[in-house]
Amino acid sequence: MKTSLNSGNLGEVFSKLAIANREFNSQYPGDSGARQAVHTVYGGAHLFKSDSAKKLGVLALRSLDEYAPDFVTFARALQLSGWQQLPESDAKIAKLEPLLEENSDSVRKEQHPVWLAYTVYKRVRDKLTREAVEDFRIDFEDGYGNRPDSEEDMHTELAAQEVAKGMKENTLSPFIGIRIKPFTEDLRDRSARTLDIFVTTLLSISGGRLPDNFVITLPKVTITEQVTAMINLLSLIEKKLGLPEQTIKIELMVETPQSIINSRGQCALPEFVRAAEGRCIACHFGVYDYTASSNITAAYQSMDHPSCDFAREMMRVSLSGTGIWLSDGATNVMPVGPHRADPDGNLSAALRQENIETVHRAWKLGFDHVRHSLKQAYYQGWDLHPAQLPVRYAACYSFFLEGLEPASLRLRSFIEKAAQATLVGDVFDDAATGQGLLNYFLRAINCGAVSKEEVKATGLTLEEISTRSFLKILEGRKEKVLTT
Repeated sequence: MKTSLNSGNLGEVFSKLAIANREFNSQYPGDSGARQAVHTVYGGAHLFKSDSAKKLGVLALRSLDEYAPDFVTFARALQLSGWQQLPESDAKIAKLEPLLEENSDSVRKEQHPVWLAYTVYKRVRDKLTREAVEDFRIDFEDGYGNRPDSEEDMHTELAAQEVAKGMKENTLSPFIGIRIKPFTEDLRDRSARTLDIFVTTLLSISGGRLPDNFVITLPKVTITEQVTAMINLLSLIEKKLGLPEQTIKIELMVETPQSIINSRGQCALPEFVRAAEGRCIACHFGVYDYTASSNITAAYQSMDHPSCDFAREMMRVSLSGTGIWLSDGATNVMPVGPHRADPDGNLSAALRQENIETVHRAWKLGFDHVRHSLKQAYYQGWDLHPAQLPVRYAACYSFFLEGLEPASLRLRSFIEKAAQATLVGDVFDDAATGQGLLNYFLRAINCGAVSKEEVKATGLTLEEISTRSFLKILEGRKEKVLTT
């Protein structure tokens, strides 16, 4: 082939580009495939106990038993896909359950709506029994309020002691952390003191260890300097307590329009993340503070308000590919019946029915909000009440199960083509897409929506799934072929 350029010419052209490409790749490494919790439960610090996660699971199951004692009732309340085709009589439901239990695969093909409703319900119950709370945030902000310093000092110390106890007894949720107050002029000193007392007390009891997946949530971030101050504070704490640098991670809360677009007309979030110097693992959207800051009246402050969709999209686009997790907010309508039974447990049929209808309406609203978030690639959100937990998992499970078959076929085809290209020495530069496809299944497995056995429909082995890495799967398949 005749050419006009030599390697020296190309080197001159591409030398600076190589540096820029490496910088881009470092800033946008993509999702790691590490487990992200599907929700965060927020609870006031004054109420936190070492076994709070377990107690919330008990209350969540109690709500499910009371207001949806069978899979059909639950599916109808949430209007799961195909719910109109479900049986209405208790006798038919009773006949279906043994069939579903023994022949789930055949029913799945022939009666998909029935299979979906039954499977979602069964797996929700299992999740609530096994691991009802994935992430818990001990709240010293909105869920706690402004109290005398002596009272917050006391609650901070007690909360740290409870966390240490939970670490020892293995009763904490898989992810846990605290939310301090914002770094405004009025509250920054109080916030720093709470953080200092909590971490110092916890480490003094736990032998210098923090819980797994521990994080500090900084709310109402409006300027980069607040993030910088947080990072400097954490560096000081780590140095004083003998922790390795970068041990303590943070989450940033997006709760004001200025967090989306700053005074210079720029999206503020990338600058916030850079200021965190590698400590920021997530950004959480605060629906109600954001809508209030946008002058939206209380009657219209909702998860699905168009202003929230705009903010979520700005967050998603500006942080896409960075590996920063995104979390949505919470539905603020609690699934709680308005009427309580008397001391003997008596409640009239009419009042009981009104309770059921109220809870089902709140469940449906929460279900729709979670599904709305999932469609916008927000795989995490907030829960504020144990009765919201069944709906959180039902929304996640139905989302992943409904898309399981087409996603399986797509990933199988993609891996086969990528493996073939790698094997013959072709350049394959679409690993990010492959990891994105794989992450769908990793998220589904992590939250309990699907089993590893079901993911084998993608053509992956259990060993390959456990690597959590698309590139490692390709490397493993190439090595296997070359050695046989």
